Amino acid sequence: MDLKTLSWSSARNVCIVKTLAKLGHYPTRTSEKEAWFLSPLRSETQASFNVSLFKNLWYDYGLGKGGNSIDLIMTIRNCSFKEAIELLSNGPFIFSFCPPPVIASKNQDNSISIVRSTSLDHPALIQYILQRGIPLQIAHTYCKEVWYRINSQEYFAIGLENHLGGWELRNKYYKNSSSPKSYSFISHSSDRLLVTEGIFDFLSLAVMKADLVKNSDCIILNSLAFLKDINDLFVKYSEVVLFLDNDAAGKKATSALLDFHNNVTDASDIYTGYTDLNEKLMSHVRKV
Repeated sequence: MDLKTLSWSSARNVCIVKTLAKLGHYPTRTSEKEAWFLSPLRSETQASFNVSLFKNLWYDYGLGKGGNSIDLIMTIRNCSFKEAIELLSNGPFIFSFCPPPVIASKNQDNSISIVRSTSLDHPALIQYILQRGIPLQIAHTYCKEVWYRINSQEYFAIGLENHLGGWELRNKYYKNSSSPKSYSFISHSSDRLLVTEGIFDFLSLAVMKADLVKNSDCIILNSLAFLKDINDLFVKYSEVVLFLDNDAAGKKATSALLDFHNNVTDASDIYTGYTDLNEKLMSHVRKV
């Protein structure tokens, strides 16, 4: 057997499930015989991409095509047969859903560099958004798909831009932000201000109280540390409504703001018994 044949045979037998994981795609359900994914080749909300665990073959029922791991890489990356074998043989891949732990060194730049932002389209991100109970229409309204770079490696995440142009970045395995770090502000030219802590708190509020969000200005703190930066904004509004977490830090911040401002009200009673808005929303979604 020559080296070319050996290389092709080895690459063809690379586990498709592990290959998909390296590219940021994870099964929505599995059994002893097969795994089902949201298609990595197109956008969908119902998993129709099948991987046979016994045969190590894939089939996309939406496209009516399938094959082995080499065919998959050629299709996803739009590359040649030779390039696909090289990618499978050499790994790891050029981009990932979640970066590995980064060990800082004097010669290493661990900062996040934004590559581009686009409309949310990646199946892995869509799957995560739906798992958090957020309809895609709401996520599309406020968030972007953001590709960023750390140490020459590219990754992608759900992104919410802050008022200084930095990004809050979230996916199933990763939570971080790019510089400059700050709070996010959404203006609806209202005299009422809503304040939430994080991305999914705000998106959950947009699901649970759609009209309220559409008719209010909104601040997503992205960190309680930014409360000091928005204190002066409160006097510009006739009403400020807080939706902070039901944990020790959130309750302490809420109490301090209630004592300091006459126009502030606490709305955390709508998710009593839950840590935050998204936990309440996900609990409701699971019951439906």
